[in-house]
Amino acid sequence: MPKEYFKNLQDLLNIEREEDLRSYLKLTENTSAADRRALGLTWYPIAIRNTEIGRGDYLTVDLERTTHQDFSHQFRFGSSVVLFSNHDSKEDRLEGTITHLTGNKMKISLRVDELPDWTKDGKLGVDLLFDNNSYDEMQNALKQATHLAENESENKLIRILTKGEKPSFQNEEKFIIPNKLNESQQLAVNKIISADHLAIVHGPPGTGKTTTLVHAIKSLVKHNNQKILVVAPSNTAVDLLTEKLAAEGLNVIRIGNPARVSEHLLAATLEHKMADHSEMKVIRSLKKQANEYKNMAHKYKRSFGKAERDQRKALFEEAHKIGREVEKTEQYIMDNLFNKAQIITATLVGANHYTVRNLKYNTIVIDEAGQALEPACWIPILKAQKVILAGDHFQLSPTIKSNEAGRNGLSNTLLEKSVSLHPESVVLLNEQYRMHKDIMGYSSKVFYENKLLADASVANRTLFLNDEPLTFIDTAGCSFDEKLDGTSTTNPEEAAFLIKHLINLVKEIESLNAAEYFPSIAVVSPYKQQVQILKALVDESEELTIHQNKISVNTIDSFQGQERDIVYISLTRSNQEGSIGFLSDTRRMNVAMTRARKKLVVVGDSATLSKSKFYADFIAYSENLNAYHSAWEFINA
Repeated sequence: MPKEYFKNLQDLLNIEREEDLRSYLKLTENTSAADRRALGLTWYPIAIRNTEIGRGDYLTVDLERTTHQDFSHQFRFGSSVVLFSNHDSKEDRLEGTITHLTGNKMKISLRVDELPDWTKDGKLGVDLLFDNNSYDEMQNALKQATHLAENESENKLIRILTKGEKPSFQNEEKFIIPNKLNESQQLAVNKIISADHLAIVHGPPGTGKTTTLVHAIKSLVKHNNQKILVVAPSNTAVDLLTEKLAAEGLNVIRIGNPARVSEHLLAATLEHKMADHSEMKVIRSLKKQANEYKNMAHKYKRSFGKAERDQRKALFEEAHKIGREVEKTEQYIMDNLFNKAQIITATLVGANHYTVRNLKYNTIVIDEAGQALEPACWIPILKAQKVILAGDHFQLSPTIKSNEAGRNGLSNTLLEKSVSLHPESVVLLNEQYRMHKDIMGYSSKVFYENKLLADASVANRTLFLNDEPLTFIDTAGCSFDEKLDGTSTTNPEEAAFLIKHLINLVKEIESLNAAEYFPSIAVVSPYKQQVQILKALVDESEELTIHQNKISVNTIDSFQGQERDIVYISLTRSNQEGSIGFLSDTRRMNVAMTRARKKLVVVGDSATLSKSKFYADFIAYSENLNAYHSAWEFINA
């Protein structure tokens, strides 16, 4: 029953929230601002650059971090934050929400008339608070879905997604689709257009999923004049689709502010479109007036007579009245813009932002659905009659903090469930434009039933003539033993060997290639500490630092959706017991092995790895291609 279905999801989400909160508190309790800054949870110190009346009665404050600007951070549009002073960070605190974020500047909205006195002295900082908002939005969507499920006749889409009721399709003739698309991409676009409720685009690495979605969305707008919501779990995916759709000349509005900065993207933001609206002149003069009233009210701050207090109160009330007028005018502008828009883009949670909360759509498209928590997917799904899921359930699944919630079903995505329940809705994109056929071959066999084809433009493309596109280097017998570094596994000898091999390859490329063409390189490992060792070795190497803008070293997870000419993978594990830990997540390895365009080099210990069928078969696959080498060949060379 759908009702039990949603009740179960609510319970799992509660377990996940508790675990997430526990790990957040463990990370932040009794830590200094400098420690939190290093974790990406704090900007400190910051300077207040401007304050103005914001939406409703809120005060909008412009902040800038003045030091440590190269530190990465976890602040996002919509995050809950707290402004604090180093004088008394327990008492001098003011909570707010990020309404804009670019580079080292952010705007936060505070529910106060004026900044308290403590913001004038001492150093100020901003802390990221626990993300209750996302959990609240997900729980509210599940409650709403439960309510709709009780009235079963009302919502066919819910019955299809939760009970396995069959979706239907229009028997229309095939739409004429631009020749740019290959056969499976055309099939996917036709499936999307003809579906009444559900279509699924299964896009393995390099198969042009984004291109396919853009054509499908364009066709839906053209044929049905539909209003479409396009969402994804990550800002990066939302930005990519927003950019491509805007480049096609479609009227797109991006909710939230983009992580990347580009002309197309900025022009698509709600903020930018509102700024260009003819009514904005009225808003600007109203805001100016409201700020004048507030400034006059501040002058009474030090006077404590009744007349002054009354005067101060009257001035604030006048400012609030204007604030409400501003809000009404802004709402009028937004309604006007949303009526004209063909496509709204947002993150899953952003789909319920106050600016678009009450909008309904014909169709919603969820990209990267293989990485989306199911409860988050229900936020946009409840706003539409038809859903398009796009992604690859054989790549990384969503990050889940609670093992218990994951084990009991939270790690099972709506994409996975829908693919097995509704094979008639699925189109596999089967032609890839990224990898040499030998790099593609093992993933195709294990994950995609050998259905992937390498397009002729990439099938035999190598770095240089007679280069080996795939290399497995076996470190068995080299005594490269793994070590435990905190909670992460490392293998310093394997890292040193891999970097030496990379240096030799770089020298070979330099001797063969013109200087202006140097390939892009990624060095990856599933283990964070191993990545740190590899990074340090790259930084220490003179041969590699001259190409540092072409070499990235990071965990596998950070490369999902990306590609490089050359990819090195340090598998790291090497022990007597054949214990492979993290490596048993074969989906993560699928991501790692499919990032490379022209050359993939995998370094690992066959004695440890071959206890696992996945790695034993991969080693056999490389032997069949004459791509298997013992590390001794290079050590003794």
